[in-house]
Amino acid sequence: MTDRVYNVLFLCTHNSARSVMAECLLNREGKGRFRGFSAGSQPSGRINPYVHDLLERLGFPTAELRSKTWDEFAAPDAPHMDFVFTVCDNAAGEVCPVWPGQPMTAHWGFADPSRAQGTDAEKAAFTATVFGQIQRRIQAFISLPIASLDRLALKRKLDDMGQAPAAPDAAR
Repeated sequence: MTDRVYNVLFLCTHNSARSVMAECLLNREGKGRFRGFSAGSQPSGRINPYVHDLLERLGFPTAELRSKTWDEFAAPDAPHMDFVFTVCDNAAGEVCPVWPGQPMTAHWGFADPSRAQGTDAEKAAFTATVFGQIQRRIQAFISLPIASLDRLALKRKLDDMGQAPAAPDAAR
């Protein structure tokens, strides 16, 4: 077992929902082996209120959460990223900054809780559904024998994870 801590950046357009949930989940479930970060190409400036409420109810620390630009993580003094995952289709199609150190990348698309339709209860339920999908993906990721896989095999596994069905339609 290695003492190496892997830094992982989750990207979404607005950095208000999916990427924030992924960051929080990885920081908790990675048990010190992984450090999660999140950012967006066009940050909204706020965390989605349904995401914020869900994270608080589940006991995640939320005081330091903020919607931020991905440019912070392309700066010379930014933490070195080992992995960069897009979690929304829009961010996957955008031209991303050049990440120092050539981190491994993959696209893991999930439906956007910010686009959920319906009552407050339906929006909260949809957010919880997407949270569960992200949680399962994070659990599969942290279970990978990263240190024993060559780069090509690891890339294939990460891409395969992104192809697995993850999210229902956001238009509920």
